[in-house]
Amino acid sequence: MESARSRALVPCLAFICLVTAVIGSLGAPLIPSIASMDHVSVTDAQWSLTITQLVAAVATPVMGRLGDGPHRRTVVVGTLALVVVGCVLAALPLGFAALLVGRALQGIGLGLTPLTIAVARDVLPAARAVPVIALLSITAVTGVGLGYPLTGLIAQGGGVRAAYWFGVAVSVLGLAAAAWVVPAARHRARVRLDGVGAVLLAVATASLLVAISEGESWGWASARVDGMIAASVLLFAGWVWWELRTDHPLVTLRLVRDRAVLTASVAAVLAGVGMYLLLSTVTRLVQTPATTGYGLGRTVVVAGLALTPFSLGSFLANRLTPVLVRRISPQRVLPMSCLVLLAAMALFTAWRGNMAQIMAVMFVAGLGVGVIFAVVPGFLVRAVPAHETGSAMSFNQVLRYIGYAVGSALSAAVLEAHTAEGAAFPTSGGYSAVGLLSCGVWLAAAVVAVAVPWRRRGSSARPGPSARPGSSARPAVAAQARPRVRARPGEHDDLHELDGTAAE
Repeated sequence: MESARSRALVPCLAFICLVTAVIGSLGAPLIPSIASMDHVSVTDAQWSLTITQLVAAVATPVMGRLGDGPHRRTVVVGTLALVVVGCVLAALPLGFAALLVGRALQGIGLGLTPLTIAVARDVLPAARAVPVIALLSITAVTGVGLGYPLTGLIAQGGGVRAAYWFGVAVSVLGLAAAAWVVPAARHRARVRLDGVGAVLLAVATASLLVAISEGESWGWASARVDGMIAASVLLFAGWVWWELRTDHPLVTLRLVRDRAVLTASVAAVLAGVGMYLLLSTVTRLVQTPATTGYGLGRTVVVAGLALTPFSLGSFLANRLTPVLVRRISPQRVLPMSCLVLLAAMALFTAWRGNMAQIMAVMFVAGLGVGVIFAVVPGFLVRAVPAHETGSAMSFNQVLRYIGYAVGSALSAAVLEAHTAEGAAFPTSGGYSAVGLLSCGVWLAAAVVAVAVPWRRRGSSARPGPSARPGSSARPAVAAQARPRVRARPGEHDDLHELDGTAAE
């Protein structure tokens, strides 16, 4: 007879994914409230979102490597314990610095969903694992859509700290669930962690984000800004050099030598930047007082609700993508989705006078982003050998989080540049500038998407019926819908193939 722990495995894994969604919802809508509570500028308060994405960019591949080995249970439980500590730090009245530390610890939790997928794949029978993996991926999307207005409602009724105490409660329950149901993985081979690569990636990304965030106040031509940008470039170059030469890289960068992987990776960065340029900006616009002449003057609850259509659009996109790929072809779907987002941002630039317009823009943008993040994994699956798929997906996820962090920092920098000295809010032109910048990002993403080859060239291309002319669409969808259920011991196998979610 199946034990209670076995029966609870899937619901508990889904709840852990829900925890990551709640952590994500404690970011963008609360930024203006954090600025008011801790008496900092909105630009500085933006770091409560940026730092979470920065930590997630580094933590995701680190957790993936550790989760590949025999310590997966320890990684999951330990991560949730750190998330609890982070929520407590953010909830206590210890000042803005403590809140940033707390948000950084919460960012580690954003790497939990791939680990729950890995647990389901290893523990469940193959026939049951596939629908459960789909469930876990969908939970991360729908959870964010519910989390934004819920945490906004709590913050409006009890203050920002009440929202973080809600995060504490949810994280403690997730920790208890993980401690109960996540099994040990002692049968898996031990893996080595690339600590040098993790440090180089973290410092390089942080240097770039600080330069972007402080460029307006320090001066874009100042020695500090130029020095940090130069240091970031050198550190990224050093990271690439190290990853290509170490025996146990954090991510397998040699895969980028394949043209498809390179262009898909660039598309992931640009999509992340464009997505968070929009998300970060909309929540500020909605809460800007109407006395400015352009703000909507709504509460933090409404700001959360404004992001719900984005999550709904992303969820529907995951359902629609297989149909689009079959009828149009994957080569055309990716650039078309970028152009949909270009249209959405063009609308936002000139059409943001009321909540109905904002929600319409957000829904269209959610559809476009959802399609992009659903199609890109199919490109990578077809471009790399089967045993390298996990590494390619992991690298793509890292680039996506870096894009999120850069987009968050850029939105704050642009709005600050359009804020008069001594003024509390930017001019309406600042939001138009963000919209135009995002249009440029999506145009560049569309150009990159057109350059992505569907087939690999040379003898390394995968044989099979998908190589026949006109037959590439169905295998691509199958590659996304049927992820690998078993992995070779020691292989980096975080299952990002199903990570077609935009709101994760």
